[in-house]
Amino acid sequence: MAGNRKYRLGCILASLTAVLACAAVRSLSPAINPETGPDMSSVSADAAGGAGSDSGHTVLLGGMPVGIYMETDGVMVLSTEQVRDTDGDYHDPSAGLIKTGDYITAVDHHQIEGKSDLLEAVDRWGNEEVTLTLRRDDAVLDVQMKPAEYAPGKYRLGIWVRDNVQGLGTVTFLTENNRFGALGHGIHDIDTNLLMSIDSGRVYRTSIRDITRGHSGSPGTMEGVIVYNNYNILGSIDKNTEAGIYGSLEPDSAFSGEIIPVDTARKEEIHTGDATVRCYVDNSLKEYQIRVTDIDMSGAEINKGFVIEVTDPELLEITGGIIQGMSGSPILQDGKLIGAVTHVFVQDSTKGYGIFIENMLEEAETPALSNFVSN
Repeated sequence: MAGNRKYRLGCILASLTAVLACAAVRSLSPAINPETGPDMSSVSADAAGGAGSDSGHTVLLGGMPVGIYMETDGVMVLSTEQVRDTDGDYHDPSAGLIKTGDYITAVDHHQIEGKSDLLEAVDRWGNEEVTLTLRRDDAVLDVQMKPAEYAPGKYRLGIWVRDNVQGLGTVTFLTENNRFGALGHGIHDIDTNLLMSIDSGRVYRTSIRDITRGHSGSPGTMEGVIVYNNYNILGSIDKNTEAGIYGSLEPDSAFSGEIIPVDTARKEEIHTGDATVRCYVDNSLKEYQIRVTDIDMSGAEINKGFVIEVTDPELLEITGGIIQGMSGSPILQDGKLIGAVTHVFVQDSTKGYGIFIENMLEEAETPALSNFVSN
Protein backbone atom coordinates (compact mmCIF):
# COMPACT_ATOMS: atom_id res chain seq x y z
CA MET A 1 0.00 0.00 0.00
CA ALA A 2 1.40 3.39 -0.93
CA GLY A 3 2.26 5.74 1.89
CA ASN A 4 0.40 8.69 0.42
CA ARG A 5 -2.10 10.92 2.17
CA LYS A 6 -4.99 13.06 0.98
CA TYR A 7 -6.06 16.40 2.39
CA ARG A 8 -9.26 18.44 2.40
CA LEU A 9 -8.45 22.08 1.83
CA GLY A 10 -9.16 24.17 4.88
CA CYS A 11 -9.31 21.15 7.19
CA ILE A 12 -5.86 19.75 7.93
CA LEU A 13 -3.76 19.28 11.03
CA ALA A 14 -0.51 21.21 10.86
CA SER A 15 1.40 18.10 11.93
CA LEU A 16 0.34 16.34 8.73
CA THR A 17 1.89 18.91 6.40
CA ALA A 18 5.45 17.95 7.28
CA VAL A 19 7.33 14.95 5.94
CA LEU A 20 8.39 12.78 8.84
CA ALA A 21 12.13 12.42 9.36
CA CYS A 22 11.65 8.70 9.82
CA ALA A 23 8.71 6.69 8.56
CA ALA A 24 7.59 3.10 8.50
CA VAL A 25 6.20 2.40 5.05
CA ARG A 26 4.73 -0.47 3.09
CA SER A 27 5.30 -1.56 -0.46
CA LEU A 28 4.01 0.53 -3.32
CA SER A 29 0.91 -0.50 -5.22
CA PRO A 30 -0.07 -1.51 -7.80
CA ALA A 31 1.63 -4.87 -7.60
CA ILE A 32 -1.75 -6.59 -7.65
CA ASN A 33 -3.68 -8.06 -10.54
CA PRO A 34 -7.28 -9.07 -9.85
CA GLU A 35 -7.19 -11.97 -12.28
CA THR A 36 -7.19 -15.54 -11.04
CA GLY A 37 -4.84 -16.56 -13.81
CA PRO A 38 -3.45 -15.57 -17.20
CA ASP A 39 -5.46 -15.07 -20.34
CA MET A 40 -2.72 -14.29 -22.79
CA SER A 41 -2.22 -14.86 -26.48
CA SER A 42 1.28 -15.69 -27.64
CA VAL A 43 1.98 -14.32 -31.11
CA SER A 44 5.05 -14.24 -33.28
CA ALA A 45 7.50 -11.35 -33.28
CA ASP A 46 6.52 -10.54 -36.84
CA ALA A 47 2.87 -10.27 -35.87
CA ALA A 48 3.81 -8.00 -33.00
CA GLY A 49 5.54 -5.56 -35.31
CA GLY A 50 9.03 -6.96 -35.71
CA ALA A 51 11.96 -7.65 -33.45
CA GLY A 52 12.67 -5.70 -30.31
CA SER A 53 15.78 -3.72 -29.46
CA ASP A 54 19.20 -5.07 -30.29
CA SER A 55 20.77 -7.53 -27.89
CA GLY A 56 24.12 -6.86 -26.27
CA HIS A 57 23.16 -4.50 -23.45
CA THR A 58 25.10 -5.12 -20.27
CA VAL A 59 23.78 -3.74 -17.00
CA LEU A 60 24.41 -4.19 -13.30
CA LEU A 61 21.90 -6.54 -11.75
CA GLY A 62 19.50 -5.17 -9.15
CA GLY A 63 17.22 -6.84 -6.63
CA MET A 64 17.87 -4.35 -3.83
CA PRO A 65 14.94 -2.78 -1.94
CA VAL A 66 14.78 1.01 -1.83
CA GLY A 67 12.61 3.62 -0.19
CA ILE A 68 10.77 5.84 -2.65
CA TYR A 69 9.54 9.41 -2.16
CA MET A 70 8.04 11.44 -4.99
CA GLU A 71 6.42 14.88 -5.19
CA THR A 72 3.73 15.56 -7.75
CA ASP A 73 4.10 18.11 -10.54
CA GLY A 74 1.46 20.42 -9.11
CA VAL A 75 -1.13 19.61 -6.45
CA MET A 76 -3.17 16.62 -7.59
CA VAL A 77 -6.96 16.77 -7.24
CA LEU A 78 -8.42 13.50 -5.93
CA SER A 79 -12.10 14.39 -5.67
CA THR A 80 -14.57 17.17 -4.99
CA GLU A 81 -17.34 17.55 -2.42
CA GLN A 82 -20.00 19.92 -1.16
CA VAL A 83 -19.27 22.34 1.68
CA ARG A 84 -21.84 23.26 4.33
CA ASP A 85 -21.67 26.99 5.05
CA THR A 86 -22.30 28.87 8.29
CA ASP A 87 -26.00 29.18 7.46
CA GLY A 88 -26.37 25.43 7.02
CA ASP A 89 -26.63 25.62 3.23
CA TYR A 90 -24.56 23.38 0.94
CA HIS A 91 -22.30 24.71 -1.80
CA ASP A 92 -20.08 23.03 -4.37
CA PRO A 93 -17.44 25.67 -5.22
CA SER A 94 -15.58 23.39 -7.64
CA ALA A 95 -18.63 21.99 -9.51
CA GLY A 96 -18.01 21.94 -13.25
CA LEU A 97 -14.64 23.61 -12.80
CA ILE A 98 -12.24 21.09 -11.28
CA LYS A 99 -12.02 17.38 -12.09
CA THR A 100 -10.37 14.37 -10.51
CA GLY A 101 -6.86 14.09 -11.96
CA ASP A 102 -6.35 17.83 -12.46
CA TYR A 103 -3.11 19.35 -11.18
CA ILE A 104 -3.28 22.81 -9.57
CA THR A 105 -0.07 24.65 -10.50
CA ALA A 106 -0.75 28.30 -9.62
CA VAL A 107 -3.02 30.57 -7.57
CA ASP A 108 -3.81 34.01 -9.03
CA HIS A 109 -0.94 33.33 -11.47
CA HIS A 110 1.56 32.72 -8.67
CA GLN A 111 3.16 29.27 -8.88
CA ILE A 112 2.62 26.95 -5.92
CA GLU A 113 5.01 24.22 -4.82
CA GLY A 114 2.67 21.99 -2.86
CA LYS A 115 -0.44 21.63 -0.74
CA SER A 116 0.91 23.90 2.00
CA ASP A 117 1.04 26.81 -0.45
CA LEU A 118 -2.53 26.06 -1.49
CA LEU A 119 -3.73 25.85 2.12
CA GLU A 120 -2.12 29.18 2.95
CA ALA A 121 -3.76 30.77 -0.09
CA VAL A 122 -7.20 29.51 1.01
CA ASP A 123 -6.75 31.33 4.31
CA ARG A 124 -5.87 34.55 2.47
CA TRP A 125 -8.75 34.42 -0.03
CA GLY A 126 -11.65 34.71 2.36
CA ASN A 127 -14.80 34.85 0.27
CA GLU A 128 -13.16 36.55 -2.71
CA GLU A 129 -13.09 34.93 -6.13
CA VAL A 130 -9.71 33.52 -7.05
CA THR A 131 -8.09 32.12 -10.19
CA LEU A 132 -6.62 28.61 -10.16
CA THR A 133 -4.31 27.45 -12.95
CA LEU A 134 -4.88 23.78 -13.76
CA ARG A 135 -3.08 21.24 -15.89
CA ARG A 136 -5.58 18.78 -17.35
CA ASP A 137 -3.94 16.12 -19.50
CA ASP A 138 -1.80 18.21 -21.91
CA ALA A 139 -3.84 21.40 -21.59
CA VAL A 140 -3.43 24.33 -19.20
CA LEU A 141 -6.48 26.35 -18.19
CA ASP A 142 -7.53 29.00 -15.68
CA VAL A 143 -10.72 28.71 -13.65
CA GLN A 144 -12.34 31.22 -11.32
CA MET A 145 -13.98 30.01 -8.14
CA LYS A 146 -15.16 31.32 -4.79
CA PRO A 147 -14.48 29.47 -1.52
CA ALA A 148 -17.35 28.65 0.83
CA GLU A 149 -17.28 29.81 4.45
CA TYR A 150 -17.83 26.75 6.65
CA ALA A 151 -17.03 28.47 9.96
CA PRO A 152 -16.56 32.13 10.90
CA GLY A 153 -13.50 33.28 8.98
CA LYS A 154 -12.77 29.75 7.70
CA TYR A 155 -13.10 28.74 4.04
CA ARG A 156 -13.00 25.64 1.85
CA LEU A 157 -12.89 24.89 -1.87
CA GLY A 158 -14.48 21.47 -1.52
CA ILE A 159 -11.58 19.50 -3.00
CA TRP A 160 -9.34 16.70 -1.74
CA VAL A 161 -5.70 16.92 -2.83
CA ARG A 162 -2.36 15.14 -2.64
CA ASP A 163 1.20 16.24 -3.42
CA ASN A 164 3.44 13.28 -2.59
CA VAL A 165 3.70 9.50 -2.40
CA GLN A 166 6.10 7.22 -0.55
CA GLY A 167 6.70 3.51 -0.23
CA LEU A 168 9.02 0.59 -0.97
CA GLY A 169 10.12 -0.96 -4.25
CA THR A 170 12.93 -2.92 -5.85
CA VAL A 171 15.68 -1.75 -8.21
CA THR A 172 15.86 -3.84 -11.40
CA PHE A 173 19.12 -2.67 -12.93
CA LEU A 174 21.82 -0.01 -12.97
CA THR A 175 23.59 1.26 -16.10
CA GLU A 176 27.14 2.40 -16.70
CA ASN A 177 25.82 5.97 -16.77
CA ASN A 178 24.48 5.68 -13.21
CA ARG A 179 20.90 5.41 -14.45
CA PHE A 180 18.56 2.99 -12.72
CA GLY A 181 15.22 1.37 -13.43
CA ALA A 182 12.86 0.09 -10.73
CA LEU A 183 9.37 -1.34 -10.09
CA GLY A 184 8.56 -2.27 -13.70
CA HIS A 185 5.18 -0.55 -13.36
CA GLY A 186 4.15 3.04 -12.75
CA ILE A 187 3.13 4.53 -9.42
CA HIS A 188 -0.58 5.29 -9.53
CA ASP A 189 -2.55 7.36 -7.08
CA ILE A 190 -4.20 5.02 -4.58
CA ASP A 191 -7.55 6.84 -4.71
CA THR A 192 -7.94 7.67 -8.42
CA ASN A 193 -5.72 4.92 -9.92
CA LEU A 194 -4.24 7.56 -12.25
CA LEU A 195 -0.54 7.51 -13.12
CA MET A 196 1.01 10.25 -11.02
CA SER A 197 2.73 13.14 -12.76
CA ILE A 198 5.89 13.87 -10.78
CA ASP A 199 8.01 16.96 -10.34
CA SER A 200 10.83 15.28 -8.45
CA GLY A 201 11.63 12.28 -6.36
CA ARG A 202 14.32 10.45 -4.44
CA VAL A 203 15.31 6.90 -3.62
CA TYR A 204 16.60 6.09 -0.13
CA ARG A 205 18.32 3.31 1.70
CA THR A 206 15.79 1.22 3.56
CA SER A 207 15.77 -1.65 6.01
CA ILE A 208 13.12 -4.36 5.69
CA ARG A 209 11.32 -4.73 8.98
CA ASP A 210 8.65 -7.32 8.30
CA ILE A 211 7.18 -9.56 5.61
CA THR A 212 3.55 -10.63 5.64
CA ARG A 213 3.14 -13.94 3.85
CA GLY A 214 0.58 -14.04 1.05
CA HIS A 215 -2.18 -16.56 0.49
CA SER A 216 -5.14 -17.03 -1.83
CA GLY A 217 -7.17 -13.85 -2.01
CA SER A 218 -4.66 -11.79 -0.02
CA PRO A 219 -1.20 -11.08 -1.49
CA GLY A 220 1.58 -10.56 1.02
CA THR A 221 3.40 -7.31 1.74
CA MET A 222 6.86 -6.06 2.61
CA GLU A 223 7.32 -3.39 5.27
CA GLY A 224 10.39 -1.33 5.97
CA VAL A 225 11.77 1.81 7.56
CA ILE A 226 13.05 4.82 5.63
CA VAL A 227 15.03 7.56 7.35
CA TYR A 228 14.53 10.73 5.32
CA ASN A 229 17.88 12.47 5.56
CA ASN A 230 20.66 13.38 3.14
CA TYR A 231 22.87 10.53 4.33
CA ASN A 232 20.38 7.93 3.13
CA ILE A 233 19.66 9.42 -0.31
CA LEU A 234 20.79 7.04 -3.04
CA GLY A 235 19.65 9.05 -6.04
CA SER A 236 16.93 11.05 -7.75
CA ILE A 237 13.80 10.01 -9.67
CA ASP A 238 12.93 11.88 -12.87
CA LYS A 239 10.41 9.59 -14.60
CA ASN A 240 7.26 7.75 -13.51
CA THR A 241 5.95 5.67 -16.40
CA GLU A 242 3.76 2.63 -16.95
CA ALA A 243 7.03 0.71 -17.42
CA GLY A 244 8.51 1.74 -14.06
CA ILE A 245 10.33 4.60 -12.37
CA TYR A 246 13.71 5.84 -13.53
CA GLY A 247 16.42 8.18 -12.36
CA SER A 248 20.08 8.73 -11.58
CA LEU A 249 22.20 7.49 -8.70
CA GLU A 250 24.52 9.61 -6.62
CA PRO A 251 28.15 8.90 -7.57
CA ASP A 252 28.99 7.47 -4.13
CA SER A 253 25.79 5.47 -3.69
CA ALA A 254 26.27 2.01 -2.24
CA PHE A 255 23.78 -0.85 -2.23
CA SER A 256 23.87 -3.86 0.03
CA GLY A 257 24.58 -7.16 -1.68
CA GLU A 258 26.74 -8.11 -4.60
CA ILE A 259 26.45 -5.97 -7.73
CA ILE A 260 27.22 -8.08 -10.79
CA PRO A 261 27.15 -7.32 -14.55
CA VAL A 262 24.65 -9.23 -16.68
CA ASP A 263 23.65 -9.26 -20.35
CA THR A 264 20.05 -8.46 -21.23
CA ALA A 265 17.83 -10.57 -23.48
CA ARG A 266 15.56 -9.54 -26.32
CA LYS A 267 11.99 -10.65 -25.77
CA GLU A 268 12.35 -13.07 -28.69
CA GLU A 269 14.97 -14.96 -26.66
CA ILE A 270 12.58 -15.62 -23.77
CA HIS A 271 10.92 -19.03 -23.61
CA THR A 272 8.64 -20.91 -21.28
CA GLY A 273 10.50 -22.93 -18.67
CA ASP A 274 12.87 -22.48 -15.75
CA ALA A 275 14.08 -19.06 -14.65
CA THR A 276 15.09 -17.26 -11.43
CA VAL A 277 14.02 -14.13 -9.61
CA ARG A 278 16.53 -12.10 -7.60
CA CYS A 279 15.14 -10.44 -4.50
CA TYR A 280 15.81 -9.42 -0.91
CA VAL A 281 13.34 -11.21 1.36
CA ASP A 282 15.32 -13.03 4.09
CA ASN A 283 17.96 -10.48 5.07
CA SER A 284 19.96 -11.41 2.01
CA LEU A 285 19.97 -10.85 -1.74
CA LYS A 286 19.68 -14.12 -3.65
CA GLU A 287 18.04 -15.90 -6.58
CA TYR A 288 15.01 -18.16 -6.26
CA GLN A 289 13.56 -20.66 -8.73
CA ILE A 290 10.53 -19.71 -10.83
CA ARG A 291 9.02 -20.73 -14.17
CA VAL A 292 7.96 -18.67 -17.15
CA THR A 293 4.58 -20.16 -18.06
CA ASP A 294 3.27 -17.87 -20.83
CA ILE A 295 4.59 -15.11 -23.09
CA ASP A 296 2.65 -12.32 -24.82
CA MET A 297 4.44 -10.60 -27.70
CA SER A 298 1.49 -8.37 -28.60
CA GLY A 299 2.52 -5.47 -26.38
CA ALA A 300 -1.09 -4.89 -25.37
CA GLU A 301 0.03 -3.95 -21.84
CA ILE A 302 3.59 -2.74 -21.50
CA ASN A 303 4.13 -4.16 -18.01
CA LYS A 304 2.47 -7.56 -18.55
CA GLY A 305 4.71 -9.30 -21.09
CA PHE A 306 4.86 -12.77 -19.56
CA VAL A 307 3.51 -14.87 -16.72
CA ILE A 308 5.69 -16.38 -14.00
CA GLU A 309 5.10 -18.92 -11.27
CA VAL A 310 7.20 -19.23 -8.11
CA THR A 311 8.38 -22.82 -7.59
CA ASP A 312 11.19 -22.36 -5.07
CA PRO A 313 10.22 -24.04 -1.75
CA GLU A 314 12.24 -21.56 0.30
CA LEU A 315 10.64 -18.48 -1.23
CA LEU A 316 7.18 -20.04 -0.99
CA GLU A 317 7.78 -20.69 2.70
CA ILE A 318 8.92 -17.10 3.37
CA THR A 319 6.50 -15.10 1.21
CA GLY A 320 3.88 -17.47 -0.17
CA GLY A 321 4.95 -16.41 -3.66
CA ILE A 322 5.00 -12.88 -5.04
CA ILE A 323 4.38 -10.08 -2.55
CA GLN A 324 3.95 -6.34 -2.79
CA GLY A 325 7.40 -4.79 -2.61
CA MET A 326 8.89 -7.35 -5.00
CA SER A 327 7.86 -5.20 -7.99
CA GLY A 328 11.05 -4.60 -9.95
CA SER A 329 12.77 -7.79 -8.82
CA PRO A 330 14.97 -8.94 -11.73
CA ILE A 331 14.05 -12.13 -13.60
CA LEU A 332 16.85 -14.13 -15.24
CA GLN A 333 16.79 -16.97 -17.75
CA ASP A 334 19.72 -18.74 -19.44
CA GLY A 335 22.13 -16.35 -17.74
CA LYS A 336 20.49 -13.20 -19.06
CA LEU A 337 18.22 -10.54 -17.56
CA ILE A 338 14.84 -10.94 -19.25
CA GLY A 339 12.62 -8.64 -17.20
CA ALA A 340 11.19 -7.81 -13.80
CA VAL A 341 8.26 -8.79 -11.58
CA THR A 342 5.35 -6.34 -11.89
CA HIS A 343 2.09 -7.89 -10.60
CA VAL A 344 0.78 -10.71 -8.45
CA PHE A 345 -2.48 -12.56 -9.04
CA VAL A 346 -4.79 -11.98 -6.09
CA GLN A 347 -6.33 -15.45 -6.13
CA ASP A 348 -2.97 -17.23 -6.57
CA SER A 349 -0.01 -15.37 -5.10
CA THR A 350 2.44 -17.90 -6.55
CA LYS A 351 1.78 -16.38 -9.99
CA GLY A 352 2.19 -12.95 -11.50
CA TYR A 353 3.28 -10.87 -14.47
CA GLY A 354 6.68 -9.68 -15.65
CA ILE A 355 7.76 -6.86 -17.93
CA PHE A 356 10.25 -7.36 -20.77
CA ILE A 357 13.61 -5.82 -19.86
CA GLU A 358 13.87 -4.14 -23.26
CA ASN A 359 10.79 -2.07 -22.38
CA MET A 360 12.49 -0.84 -19.23
CA LEU A 361 15.79 -0.13 -20.99
CA GLU A 362 14.01 1.97 -23.59
CA GLU A 363 12.48 4.13 -20.87
CA ALA A 364 15.77 4.41 -18.98
CA GLU A 365 17.56 5.64 -22.08
CA THR A 366 14.87 8.15 -23.09
CA PRO A 367 15.43 11.60 -21.55
CA ALA A 368 12.81 12.78 -19.10
CA LEU A 369 10.43 15.39 -20.49
CA SER A 370 10.63 18.85 -19.02
CA ASN A 371 7.72 19.97 -16.88
CA PHE A 372 4.97 21.64 -18.89
CA VAL A 373 5.05 25.38 -18.11
CA SER A 374 2.64 28.13 -19.13
CA ASN A 375 2.70 31.86 -18.58
